[in-house]
Amino acid sequence: MNPILAHSLDQPDIRISVRQSFGFDCDWSVPAFSQTSEFVPDIDPVYRFDPETTLAILAGFAFNRRILIQGYHGTGKSTHIEQVAARLNWPCVRINLDSHISRLDLVGRDTIVLNEGKQVTEFQEGILPWSLQNPVALVFDEYDAGRPDVMLVIQRVLETEGKMTILEQNRVVKPHPAFRLFATANTIGLGDTTGLYHGTQQLNQGQLDRWNIIVSLNYLSHQEEMDIVLARVPSYDTDKGREKIKSMVSVAQLTRTGFIAGDISTVMSPRTVITWAENTEIFKDIAYGFRVSFLNRCDDIEKSIIAEYFQRCFGQELQESIITK
Repeated sequence: MNPILAHSLDQPDIRISVRQSFGFDCDWSVPAFSQTSEFVPDIDPVYRFDPETTLAILAGFAFNRRILIQGYHGTGKSTHIEQVAARLNWPCVRINLDSHISRLDLVGRDTIVLNEGKQVTEFQEGILPWSLQNPVALVFDEYDAGRPDVMLVIQRVLETEGKMTILEQNRVVKPHPAFRLFATANTIGLGDTTGLYHGTQQLNQGQLDRWNIIVSLNYLSHQEEMDIVLARVPSYDTDKGREKIKSMVSVAQLTRTGFIAGDISTVMSPRTVITWAENTEIFKDIAYGFRVSFLNRCDDIEKSIIAEYFQRCFGQELQESIITK
């Protein structure tokens, strides 16, 4: 067993009820580990699961399906996978496929090490062959932003029994029975047709065809998002506090509408709304909390539009100093 996963079992040894663990009307029981390890994400006890997305992820774990989740940023695509893995005690590793990730990073490279006082060259495995050989859920974030050479490395292992050939070692790596593969993307593989996600690539249709399940995850409804914020910041769970949270979520939803329409380039995620509520508690000023939580990272030419969103939801103008600072 790989020593990094020494505190984890090599195979799932229990099954859990989807109905009991996730609250969905589903008769599935899915494999899980009775023990945890350092690679298992922490459980968020107040996390709200989207039923369609969660069932797709559970299918990935239970039936070894390759799952691709598409949606706007801030919808919680990666967090969904992590929170399902946390409840299954399944080790989970995330890789962001930005332009700096190369084939060598995934596959491995020759490195110089000391062996009995002498410098020798040894091949150091990358994250992909290591994950393939362990009971690990590997998540590729920003999958549609990966470099073409990197995507070709991934393509072969997308198949359920996909083996990986490491040319540097003349070795073929066979996937561990508990290895699982997931990915998240902002687009659906057709490139950036909206102008919202620069740097994304068109994906090889042969590669897209290898993903067994593709699911879209949208932003939460107004009430669902309110419930999440109130669960995170329970001090607002009063009549007056709920009205504040209602207006905060309304501002966030206006930024998303503006983002999709191309009016602004920065969007408020549910995480940002929670941060805004927390900072408002600290500074006792909802406008100042808004500035330090969101407005300060927006483009100067867009701040007047965002200030209008604030005014529409709270019925008050942001002070000029708040807008320009």
